[in-house]
Amino acid sequence: MRQSHLDPRAVVLLLLCCLLWGINQVAAKAALTEIGPLWQAGLRSLVAGVLVWLWSLSRGIRLFERDGSLGGGLLAGLLFAGEFACIFVGLQYTSASRMVVFIYLAPFVVALGMPWIASGEALSARQWGGLVLAFGAMAFAFAEGFSAPGTPLQWWGDALGVAAAVLWGGTTLAIRATRLGAAPAEKTLLYQLGVSALALCAAAVFAGEARPLDWSPRLVGLFGFQAVVVTFASYLAWFWLVRHYVATKLAVFTLSTPLFGLAAGALLLGEGVSPRLVGALAALAVGIVLVNKR
Repeated sequence: MRQSHLDPRAVVLLLLCCLLWGINQVAAKAALTEIGPLWQAGLRSLVAGVLVWLWSLSRGIRLFERDGSLGGGLLAGLLFAGEFACIFVGLQYTSASRMVVFIYLAPFVVALGMPWIASGEALSARQWGGLVLAFGAMAFAFAEGFSAPGTPLQWWGDALGVAAAVLWGGTTLAIRATRLGAAPAEKTLLYQLGVSALALCAAAVFAGEARPLDWSPRLVGLFGFQAVVVTFASYLAWFWLVRHYVATKLAVFTLSTPLFGLAAGALLLGEGVSPRLVGALAALAVGIVLVNKR
């Protein structure tokens, strides 16, 4: 049985995951000067996949027994890989600020889709209001990026951002709608890492990205953080949460990730903390409370 309300343990884990994902935005952007985006995404999935396998082996978790989850696992893995492909290709045509806003339409995809899977997870009018407020707070924080001059193909990048949001939300729905929802979090994550590693590395070769042969200590540190801390540890925690708690209430917390990214940029890259960011964080907190209020 999934818990219908988020307890303190779940809230702490969620905030920690969103904080790490926000810092990951800074780490991934910094690493792009030394490694192509598709190679970066594919190789971090590969390294994290090996870590998940070793972790499971040490804990006696059986990953390869037949449990009816293969179809759902392959679907979730393809959706996961497609999401990152849309993001990286889309960033060539639209700004990072616009991409962030469109990607975080994903909680709406989850909120709209979950009632078809579990009727008890439908949001009330108050909770929908909280979700809209939380999304509005995030969009407000990035609104300046929408006023920057665009390119003729900006609409294509924006469309790929929306597609990435649908794929991200679809991944959560696929997990809940199939036998994968009852599988261990390690197996759920390994499906996605394995499929995405193959798909994204193949896409890197097809796109002609330069092979990452020279690894500086800086790149090793940035990549190691992404692969070990984010893709292995935080994603494992996230899929454990998806298995044990209501997906719609989990999804709204992900809207804090880009704001944590802005805060991380301010702290780690010396970027200023604007009143806009402070106001957005306050409105986001109110929205999250409304969605999770009993």
